Amino acid sequence: MGRRRIEMYQYREILGRMRVGDSDRDLARSGLLGRDRAATFRGLAQSQGWLEPGAVLPEDAAISALLGKAKRPASTVSAAEPWRAQIKAWDEQGVQGTTIHAALRRDHGFTGSYSSVVRFLNGLHAARQPDLTVRLQFAPGEAAQVDFGAGPMMRHPAGDERRTWAFVMTLGFSRHQYVEFVWDQTVATWLGCHRRAFEWFAGVPKRLIIDNAKCAIVKACRNDPEVQRGYGECALGYGFKIDPCPPHDPQKKGIVESGVKYVKRNFLPLRQFRDLADLNAQVRRWVLDEAGIRQHGTTRQAPLHLFKLEQPALSPLPAMAPDLSTWRRANLHRDCHLQFDYAYYSAPFTLVGKRLWLRITDASVAIYHEYSHVYTHGRAVRPGQRQTIRDHLPPDAASFLAHDRLWCEAQATDIGADCLTFIQRLLSHEILIHLRAAQNVLRLARTYTPERLEAACHRALAHDSIHYVTVKSILRGGFDRLAPVAPDDKPYVSHARFIRNAESLFGSLQ
Repeated sequence: MGRRRIEMYQYREILGRMRVGDSDRDLARSGLLGRDRAATFRGLAQSQGWLEPGAVLPEDAAISALLGKAKRPASTVSAAEPWRAQIKAWDEQGVQGTTIHAALRRDHGFTGSYSSVVRFLNGLHAARQPDLTVRLQFAPGEAAQVDFGAGPMMRHPAGDERRTWAFVMTLGFSRHQYVEFVWDQTVATWLGCHRRAFEWFAGVPKRLIIDNAKCAIVKACRNDPEVQRGYGECALGYGFKIDPCPPHDPQKKGIVESGVKYVKRNFLPLRQFRDLADLNAQVRRWVLDEAGIRQHGTTRQAPLHLFKLEQPALSPLPAMAPDLSTWRRANLHRDCHLQFDYAYYSAPFTLVGKRLWLRITDASVAIYHEYSHVYTHGRAVRPGQRQTIRDHLPPDAASFLAHDRLWCEAQATDIGADCLTFIQRLLSHEILIHLRAAQNVLRLARTYTPERLEAACHRALAHDSIHYVTVKSILRGGFDRLAPVAPDDKPYVSHARFIRNAESLFGSLQ
C-alpha cells in the first residue's frame, strides 16, 4: 500500500505536538504519520528552528517548500518508459490500464508489474493539461437549447416497427421543457416542432443553441456554418437567431443534453404507450405534473416557478404564424413534370433538363428557376397524383389535351346538327377512341368552310360511313355540293361509295 497523503494543516499540527514534547512513537500511535517519516520531518523542522521555544509556527507555503526540497530525486526510470508513445496513444483512446499491461506483456516483451504501468499512467495524467470549462448563465428569455434524442421503438402506421425520436427544447434560464416524439428528423418535422414549442411557451427565445443536424445546418464548421434555407426563413419569421455549436463540441448545449437524458431516464422507463399520440399526451402531462415542479439540480428551484419569471421576457409570437417551408432541388423531366414525395408537378417545357428549386409547405409546392418564381401548385393529396397545367406542355401536346370531347362537341354544335351527330357517333365507337379523328374532322372547316363540312357530314351519315376519310373524300370530290339525300332514301348497301340511293341504280340497270 502507498503512503497516506498528509495535508499541510496536518504538518502544522505535528509541529505543535513536537514542540510540546510528543515523541515519534507518540505521533505514530496517533495515526498522523509513521515513525520514520516523523523522524525525517523532525530533523527538517529542527534545521529551520521551528522547534525552538517561542518560535512562530510557519505558514503552509513554507512547509510545502521545505518538503519539496527534501524529496529525493527519482533514482530509477520506469520500466514502461521504452513504450511511452504506445502507452500514451492507448491511454488517449480510453484503453484501461489492465488491458495496456496485458498487451505490453503479450506483444512487446514487457516484464514489469501492473503497478509500474499504473504509476506511469498517473505520470502521464499529471502532465496533461486539465480539461477546463465555463458554465454558461442565461438571462430570462435569452436562449433555449434544442436537440433530438432516441425514443422508444413503436409500431408505425405503415405497419412496421420504427424508432421514434424525442425533440427537446429547454429554456436556458428556467429549464422548462417542450418535448415531442416524432418519427423522423426531416426539415419539415424540425420546423413543425419549433412552431409547436413556441406555442407551448407562448413566446420565442432570442437565441436557439442547436447541434449540427442536417435538418438545421447544411454545412457544419466552426466559423462559417451554412443554415438550411427553410430554417433561416423560420428564424426570420419568428424573430430568433440561430447559434450552432462548433462541430464535435456538444458541451456547448449541455442544458438540453441533460434534459434529453432526464427524459430517457425518468419518463420512458416503466411506462406503456398505445401509439405515438398517447406517447406525446403522456409526456406533456409528465412535463407539467412532474418535471416542471421538481427541484432542478442546478437552479435548485422548480422549472415552472422560474418559467413564470421567464415567460414575460420571451419575444411575443407573431400575429400570423410564418409559413414554414422546406427547399429542395429537383430536375424537370422530359414529360414536363418533376417529382416530390412520390407526386408529380408540371413546369414549362422550356425548362426540361434544368435544375429547379422547390419551396414546399403543407399546402403548396412552389417552383423557382434562377431565383424567379415559375409556378405554385397545390400540394398533392395522394402518392402518384399528377398536377398538370396545360400551358406547361409543348404546343402540340397542349393542343391535343385541350381539344377533348367537350371541346369537339362544342365546336360541332357551332357548325351544325349533322356535324354534331357525326362527331358524337365518331366518339362513341365501341372499341376505339377517335378523339384525334374528331379533331381532324373539325379542322376541315378551316379548308372547306363550316357550311360544306355540315353538308359532308349529312351525306356521310346518310350512307352510315362514320369515318374521317369519308368526310374528307366527300369534300375533296365536291360531293357535298350534290343534292342532299332525302330522309326517306335508302342508302345503297353494296360497296359503292356516296351513291344517292339504291333505286336510281336499279332503274339504270333495267
